[in-house]
Amino acid sequence: MVRFDAADLARRLGHQAEAVCRRYLSAGRREGHYWLVGDILNTPGRSLFVRLTGPESGKGAAGKWTDAATGEHGDLLDVIRRSCGLVDFKEAAAEARAFLSLPRQEPEPPAMRPAPPAPSGSREAARRLFAMSRPIHGTVVETYLRKRGITALHDTGHLRFHPRCYYRPDDGGPTEMWPAMVASVTDPGGCLTGAHRTWLAADGSGKAQVATPRRAMGDLLGHAVRFGVVEDVLAVGEGIETMLSLRCAFPAMPVAAALSASHLAALLLPPMLRRLYIARDADAAGDTALAALTERAEAAGVEALTLSPRTGDLNEDLCRFGLAALRGALRVQLATQDVVRFMRRETARPG
Repeated sequence: MVRFDAADLARRLGHQAEAVCRRYLSAGRREGHYWLVGDILNTPGRSLFVRLTGPESGKGAAGKWTDAATGEHGDLLDVIRRSCGLVDFKEAAAEARAFLSLPRQEPEPPAMRPAPPAPSGSREAARRLFAMSRPIHGTVVETYLRKRGITALHDTGHLRFHPRCYYRPDDGGPTEMWPAMVASVTDPGGCLTGAHRTWLAADGSGKAQVATPRRAMGDLLGHAVRFGVVEDVLAVGEGIETMLSLRCAFPAMPVAAALSASHLAALLLPPMLRRLYIARDADAAGDTALAALTERAEAAGVEALTLSPRTGDLNEDLCRFGLAALRGALRVQLATQDVVRFMRRETARPG
């Protein structure tokens, strides 16, 4: 049996860069010497570009990729690992060898042992759950979001789909398995600290018929589920669907979902932030979170502006009144200079 190290596998994959992209980044397309796609999780878009031609190694090598939105970069072995939701190098290497039709890898030495189970609810458990999930394109997560009126699904790499996610009832009943929308919770630097699960009906028509269809795990305080790259303006709120509704109206606006009123009040603010929009939920908890976060933002020298719904939250507004009405209601609540800036989604091109 033959052994192949990471550099050799990456080089061999680079020889077939376009074929690798067509298999593992199928939501993208070729343009010139590049393959363009939304992100490494195979989200439709143009932010991530893979070089299809070039030398075997070094700068500009075939198979090297860069995500213009996040600054991430790597090789095609990283693409295979992350697009397939694989946890470690051994699994990614096995998938790469299968794609390349290479001989089976030698077994690991006997001293090597599988990683022990991660503590329930821990940051590591959240990391493994997210890694085992896959992109939402073509899944019941996409169906569920579209039924909530959310059709702008660009830059949603922090959302993934797990087809059989464990659900343990609060009353101690038997464990069930349901499809789930899995969201990565990250700190302002982009490091994964937790995960949020929304269990769904099998056909994506709504949430699963369980007592608590939404739960979070890991380190959540101060962190959020993020969409888009923050420069000097950010919009924040409680729910994922609420903030994705805002992105439907203003596709280029970076947003973050804190997942609850208490976590919204404690949200950590990015260091370069100049203006913060707070999408309030119309209830007592939402008003308390709004007041607390506004006070913290203003103390840090950040302008804080409120985005108020006509009903309970922005997603309810979107479902009840439609996108045009939601955009019109939000437009008058934005700073004038932000209306045009965030109305149109900008796309990154390889340089």
